[in-house]
Amino acid sequence: MTVPTDHGGLRARKKQRTRAALIDAGLDLFLAKGYDATTIDEIAAEVEISSRTFFRYFAGKEDVALAKGAEFDDLVLDALAARPADDPPLTALRHAVLGMIRESASDDVRRFLHVQHLINKTPPLLAGNLRRAAGSEERLTAEIAARQGVDPARDMRPRVLVGMVWGALRIGLEAMCADPRRDLERLVELVEEAIDLATAGIPERWGDDPHTW
Repeated sequence: MTVPTDHGGLRARKKQRTRAALIDAGLDLFLAKGYDATTIDEIAAEVEISSRTFFRYFAGKEDVALAKGAEFDDLVLDALAARPADDPPLTALRHAVLGMIRESASDDVRRFLHVQHLINKTPPLLAGNLRRAAGSEERLTAEIAARQGVDPARDMRPRVLVGMVWGALRIGLEAMCADPRRDLERLVELVEEAIDLATAGIPERWGDDPHTW
């Protein structure tokens, strides 16, 4: 009798574990030593792999530092796509962002904020983070437009809405980095407040005219 095997699945899980270990090791080193002082060799050594193997997972240490942000963006996009089809655009996006903030920071708010601070104070990471955010805004804009049945090339509302919410998210995170409290509820509260302020004039339901809300 042939015993079924799942070598492909095992390999995929092993790769995922190694990737996660590289991210954790890299962030630990960045936070302890500083981004510039940390080398790829050191990150690889922490996971007991070669530097050559490291490049099978990441193009460089910038990708390691920004990996959690990229994962967050993917989670928000998935959460948005999973929202009920009759959700108004703002409601759907707001719930997706706040839900993923809660999920992403639930294990360790302090570490989450330390990584945000590291990115903000390190010019190469800040530039890379802005590039990543721009790509995420494009994907979220496409999803909002598809949900509303509009063409984002002709209707600016999806792009404007995403830009407002994504900008508010950044401001909320910056406010939290300066806040003496370090708990999840305060983080969600500040991001929610920033989103509500940024989108105060946007109605839940859009009209048919692409030039007005």
